[in-house]
Parts: sequence; C-alpha cells; structure tokens
Amino acid sequence: MKKYAYFWITAAFFLISIGLHWGFAWFAFVDEAAQHGQEPQVGEYVVQVARDTFENWQSEFLQLIWQVVGLAYFLYVGSPSSKENDDRMEAKVDALIRLQAGGDAERVIAEIDERYYRTHGHAQPHAHDEAPVEV
Repeated sequence: MKKYAYFWITAAFFLISIGLHWGFAWFAFVDEAAQHGQEPQVGEYVVQVARDTFENWQSEFLQLIWQVVGLAYFLYVGSPSSKENDDRMEAKVDALIRLQAGGDAERVIAEIDERYYRTHGHAQPHAHDEAPVEV
C-alpha cells in the first residue's frame, strides 16, 4: 500500500474533485432549467457537463501532462541540456577512481559502467543493492 500511496491519494483527489464538479454542475443545470421553465433532462446535462469537463482538461490537464511527461521523457532520454551536469560529474568521479585505484582503475570503472549500464541500455533501478566493486 505504501508503494502506491501517491497513486491512491491522486486517485482520491481526482474522484472527489470530479464528483464535486459534476454535482455542482447538476445543481446549476437544474437551476438554469427552472429559470427557463423547463424540466431538466439528464441526457442534456451529461452532454453539457462532459463538454465543459473536456474543455477544462484540454486547457489545463493536457498542457500540464505534456509538460511533465515531455520534460521527464527528454530528461530520461538524455537531451544535451539535461545531461551536461551528469557527464561532468561522471568525468570527475572517473578521475577520482583513476587517482585512487591506480592500475585497477579501468577495471573498476568498467565494472561500475556494466552494473549501471552506462554504455548500453538502461540502469537497473536497484543496482545499488549489489555488493560494491572491489578496488
């Protein structure tokens, strides 16, 4: 349950907010129909509130989702702007390993690169649980 707490909280916020939105929309729809002397029709209400909800999602959520997913994707893929600090940090760490490990430095760096898939594929999510590389 703890592993998915963020999902459950987000789902609860979503369901509560959409429920309140549609509930208040129903009261407004009934009030508007009464002002015009008409009987409220559920089919009309569903079409109107679905249209309003989708308009809101287009203007807010789709834009936000694109920004979050797009930025996360480009960070994950490794666009030049997202990788420059990582590359600099890796170069510094490699230099420190070479200073400390001496002749074994390239073997140590190669083992670390293999464990974390630096040169091919994707990093394993929990590679830090494995035994450290021996120097």
